[in-house]
Amino acid sequence: MTVRMLGMAIAGLSLAAAAPSDDPPAWTQPTAPFRIAGNIYYVGTAGLASYLIVTPKGLILLDPTMEENVPAIEANIKALGFKISDIKILLNSHAHFDHAGGLAAMKRDTGAKLDAMEQDVWALENGKHFGDQNYVGTFPPVKVDRRLKDGDKVTLGGVTMTAVLTAGHTSGCTTWTTTVKLKIGVKSVVFPCSLSVAGNKLYGNKTYPGIVADYRASFKRLSAIKADIVLTAHPELSDVMGRKASGKWLTPDLLPKMVAESKAAFDKELLKQQAIAK
Repeated sequence: MTVRMLGMAIAGLSLAAAAPSDDPPAWTQPTAPFRIAGNIYYVGTAGLASYLIVTPKGLILLDPTMEENVPAIEANIKALGFKISDIKILLNSHAHFDHAGGLAAMKRDTGAKLDAMEQDVWALENGKHFGDQNYVGTFPPVKVDRRLKDGDKVTLGGVTMTAVLTAGHTSGCTTWTTTVKLKIGVKSVVFPCSLSVAGNKLYGNKTYPGIVADYRASFKRLSAIKADIVLTAHPELSDVMGRKASGKWLTPDLLPKMVAESKAAFDKELLKQQAIAK
């Protein structure tokens, strides 16, 4: 594995830089797969989420996490009784190694098509993070089969995933929305893309000059989205494991709270970077 460092948000507020040997152990710690609600399953590791959406015509996989986690994710899918070859569509929340690093291997193993937001295509196909930041990272490049625009829908077997551009964390950071049928009715499910600053340069970002405006637009946009169930790429940010234990997945107040906390952290970091620059 190549040397890399990636700033990651812990609870959406703090920053940590990690080299390969310093990645949080939970990121590669296998955990048993489980059903979340309806046709949505968790197949990731203890510290990185990978979500399986089941349809009558095949499977959709969102975020196969890191390259080294692909065997464990495939084992989890098989443990649920599904075939790897049934994965027809691969989706990604954003082009960072901890969420996109496994896409190339998963695509090779399954023959699935990769749909991704057009603003993240360069990063995915070059295996590099885009923009000015205080971390560097590479991951196996992967060919994107369908370039998505904001609002595009990915449909398989009667299940629709809608791509919502919530840029900032990456220029193509994608929040995915869908619905799930429960005994109590149809509920909205949101897979929010990260809103943390992480290692991004906010002030004077020459590669990604619109980063601040994108973050602010994403805060506004996500605050207006209704989310009965919130499922994050880093499971601790929406307490996925705790909710598994309690069985309480309906959290309609969670997304607005997450957005407010992320916006406050963003404003603080922007002022800090501006002060340092001056």
